[in-house]
Amino acid sequence: MPAIPIIGQAERVKRLILLPMLALLASAAAAQRVPLYDDPAQTRAALRAALAERQAAERRSAALEAEAAQVRSAAERTARQAAALAARIQQAEAGIAAAEARIALVDRERAILREQLGAQQRPVVQLTAALQQFSRRPVGLSLLRPGSVKQVVYLRAMLDSAVPQVHQRTAALRQRIARSRALRREAEEAAGVLRAEERQLAERRQQLAMLETRQRLALRQAGGTAAREAERALALGEQARDLDTLVGELDRAAALRRQLAALPGPVLRPPRPDQARVARGQAADQPEGSTNPPAPYLLPVTGRTVTGFGAPIDGGRSTGLTLAPRGGAQVVAPAAGRVVFAGPYRGYGRIVIIEHEGGWTSLVTGLARAEAGVGQDVVAGSPIGIAAPDRPAITLELRQGGEPVNPLRFIG
Repeated sequence: MPAIPIIGQAERVKRLILLPMLALLASAAAAQRVPLYDDPAQTRAALRAALAERQAAERRSAALEAEAAQVRSAAERTARQAAALAARIQQAEAGIAAAEARIALVDRERAILREQLGAQQRPVVQLTAALQQFSRRPVGLSLLRPGSVKQVVYLRAMLDSAVPQVHQRTAALRQRIARSRALRREAEEAAGVLRAEERQLAERRQQLAMLETRQRLALRQAGGTAAREAERALALGEQARDLDTLVGELDRAAALRRQLAALPGPVLRPPRPDQARVARGQAADQPEGSTNPPAPYLLPVTGRTVTGFGAPIDGGRSTGLTLAPRGGAQVVAPAAGRVVFAGPYRGYGRIVIIEHEGGWTSLVTGLARAEAGVGQDVVAGSPIGIAAPDRPAITLELRQGGEPVNPLRFIG
């Protein structure tokens, strides 16, 4: 009869060892995402950056929505509503990036846990096999064999002292399994956040598309001046031998527009000829404009910096800042101004050039689709295009009087 408790002890030890291993195997198939970076420190940095970008986009959208509620002009209100929706889209994109980074960190830690537990698998399996063999010995056979009762007593005493040792030595194993379960819950929560952000992104893109459709219809009804200006800009783009020439021609056209706008209006004929005076143009009396950079100044997309300003590239040094956003990311105007070019340009994909006050110009290149129209007035954050779906790269250049300037100096 003493053999029955021995078998019960053996079963307890088996369960103590096998249950954590089964729990580990049950959760081993959940890691399916590829880490964002090879270095976990870089992934954590990407997570922090994405959370900061999400908060900044949320604040920007709230400010633009408040401005839209206060302006009286329908065009200005629509422009700010579109910029607020674009900020909401960038908020969702940053939220998706943060969720993916969090999932990557969880998956990496779970993989490390599996490797650590795998190193302990062989001795545990050997002990489990011995306990299984012992527990399957028939009780009657133990009683009939000479000396078996005495051996059973010794074995019972041995197991009584071994069970606490097994508990102690498997404590770390149980802690790792508990951590694995907690990581699995964290991964499920992050996946839920990811799905919610993706739904919000789709809804906000649809809302922005409807608003942009109304905007285009309003511009079309306003007249053909913008269409003629767009045709001239595209023709100039075909004639310009390089991007610097195109920007120079657009700068000269902008300077001419400012001079024409500064000319005085028609002067009524005085009642007496001796009272006639030569009208002085305001263009000669007023400066070209402020040399202060446009403010606020934003990055057109959220993403990882690929090439910094002044970095060595083929044929010289970079005159702008190149970012790698998510595929199909929303691209926005870096500052308020007027769109003077929007369309394809050889070697740069689709580009948008925005003219700011004071002789400043912003170039945004690498777009898969340009959504801004020539002659359109934009505010900081207005949607101007979409990044490419595959391996996107968006470049921002800021120029003053045609000379490149580091845009990071003015990012708020």
